[in-house]
Amino acid sequence: MSDHDIREDMEVISADGVHVGTVDHVKHDRIKLKKSDSGAPNVEGGSHEGHHHYLSIGLVAGVEGDKVRLSVASANVSEFLEEKHDA
Repeated sequence: MSDHDIREDMEVISADGVHVGTVDHVKHDRIKLKKSDSGAPNVEGGSHEGHHHYLSIGLVAGVEGDKVRLSVASANVSEFLEEKHDA
C-alpha cells in the first residue's frame, strides 16, 4: 500500500468500521479530509466542524476498494486528528 492508492473522495473508516471522513487529497505524509465531511460525528470526541482535519498516512492499515481503513478504533481517532482552521 502506498499513498498513491489513496484517492480523492474515498471514505476513511476506523479500524472498527466507523466513518471518519472523506479524502480531500494526500500531501506528503498526511491525508486531508474534506471540510464538509471532516467533523467525524460518529467518532468519540468528533463534531469539530467548519475546518479541515488531517490524519497521518502512518495510521492507514490498508485500502479496501474505495475505503481507507485506519489502524485505530473510532474511540481513539480524535486523538490523532490534526486540525487546521481556515482564516
